[in-house]
Amino acid sequence: MNTDLEPSICPVTEQERVDRAAAGGGEPTLAFTGRVPYDAYIHAGTLHTLQQTLSDDPGEMSFLVISQVMELYFGLLRHELREGRRLIREDDVWGALPPLRRASLHLEGLNAGWRGLRWMTPTDFNRFRDKLGEGSGFQSAMYRHLEFLLGLRTASLVRPFRRQPDVHAELTEALRAPSLWDDTVALLARKGHDIPADLLGRDHSQEHQPHPAVEGAWVEVYTDTGPDNHLRMLGEALTDVAERFGDWRYQHLVSVRRAMGAKAGSGGSNGIQWLQRSMAREVFPELWSARTYM
Repeated sequence: MNTDLEPSICPVTEQERVDRAAAGGGEPTLAFTGRVPYDAYIHAGTLHTLQQTLSDDPGEMSFLVISQVMELYFGLLRHELREGRRLIREDDVWGALPPLRRASLHLEGLNAGWRGLRWMTPTDFNRFRDKLGEGSGFQSAMYRHLEFLLGLRTASLVRPFRRQPDVHAELTEALRAPSLWDDTVALLARKGHDIPADLLGRDHSQEHQPHPAVEGAWVEVYTDTGPDNHLRMLGEALTDVAERFGDWRYQHLVSVRRAMGAKAGSGGSNGIQWLQRSMAREVFPELWSARTYM
């Protein structure tokens, strides 16, 4: 805990809240001995200093803030998915459901961000796009963490961060670690499903390829429709995450088309074509293909 904030953030019991409300006649507390507790906790004052636009165009602020909000959501999603993965590793399937369900809801919030950029035509974007230089969302380290956790792995995408040793090391570790899907497949094996040993012991830095044994395991899981089938609940929670992440990728594609058509991306990619290829890679693929045989 940051000790310089402790005087402003003091635990308050429910009875203390009731007593303070009664003493103040129901009016909110307006006098504090130090920093306002809300700001001490949220750091709103710091957050509102981070918007440093590069042009005089008023629309740039919208683009910048929404991009920053998306970065915060990427970090929040990584937190939730890591927690879900940890609990799956511990065979606590029931415990893994809340963070995965929260992640699905967070993805809804993330996806809503694209609606705030619908105003941006190519003319609007061009007024400040050159100021960004080679800057591109393609270079988001936190988004790469999210992709790696979901099992979408491309080792070359760690390369842009090689001159940032801490970031590069964290991404390399994330690339090599089992993804949420890898640990889910391992869970299926521990629960008695016939998963080949070579699939469990593969190089996790390589992207998972769909496997009939994993597909068959999910068919078996979904056959049991009982209320205590936690694996089926896990499958649905993961499906919701995959579906909403797919929505994010689609909305990204649409927003790019609205703002710049088929122009080359700022970071050197071929823009639309790169995003279309990315969308073709499925998250948790056997959860989708298995449904054909249920």
